[in-house]
Amino acid sequence: MSGAPLKVLIVDDEPLARRGLERALTRHVDVRALPSCGDPQEAVTRLRAGGVDLVLLDVEMPELSGFDVIEAVGPEHMPRVVFVTAYDQHAVRAFEAEALDYLLKPLDETRLAAALDRARRSLGRAPAAHDAASLETLLHGRLSSHDRVVLRESGRVSFVPVAEITRLEAADNYVRVHTVAREHLVRGALKEWAARLPDAAFVRIHRSVVVAVSAVREVRAAQHGNAEIELRDGTQLTASRRYREAWSRLLR
Repeated sequence: MSGAPLKVLIVDDEPLARRGLERALTRHVDVRALPSCGDPQEAVTRLRAGGVDLVLLDVEMPELSGFDVIEAVGPEHMPRVVFVTAYDQHAVRAFEAEALDYLLKPLDETRLAAALDRARRSLGRAPAAHDAASLETLLHGRLSSHDRVVLRESGRVSFVPVAEITRLEAADNYVRVHTVAREHLVRGALKEWAARLPDAAFVRIHRSVVVAVSAVREVRAAQHGNAEIELRDGTQLTASRRYREAWSRLLR
């Protein structure tokens, strides 16, 4: 390749993973590996400063995940992103759905070479509006019942099928996302999460509760226009009269 080299920033909290990527990049003569970064906060600062063509971004890091880094920088200000993840092929469908590139650990150098080639071809083009839109959708876009939602909590990132979510409950500045397997505590407002969920599959029954239609076993009338809702796992919830128009479709 002629012209300027491809400037690549590695962001990964694991020293061994960083060294492995650095060694792999040395085999590409037209690539300039920038000093790698093990601190996601530092990565935000460096990405905001610019001068990066491609970032190899670890998904799961302590304190800030790779998604948090993107959110802090802003999808529209990110260079081309290749996610680096230990998740299996089933989980990374979230990336594939948005045509975003990823590398699985342990590193597959053939896939790395293909990712570098795609990044080379994108150099010199106008700002990658499609990439920014894809990142934005991955972070905040409306989901379908067949999608996987990215849940970020305490340095842990989980890919959870929307179909496995049974209810969401507001908890101050957080939301408790209950699934068939476990509970996740994620930052954000219930209103924002509810806006992302498929309308036909979820119902707001209370100012602090959203339930999956498929998780409801029984609806019973209660006083003052309220209702008692029992979920299939035995959870008992109160449906507020204020949201009767929404939850009444459960009766249909």
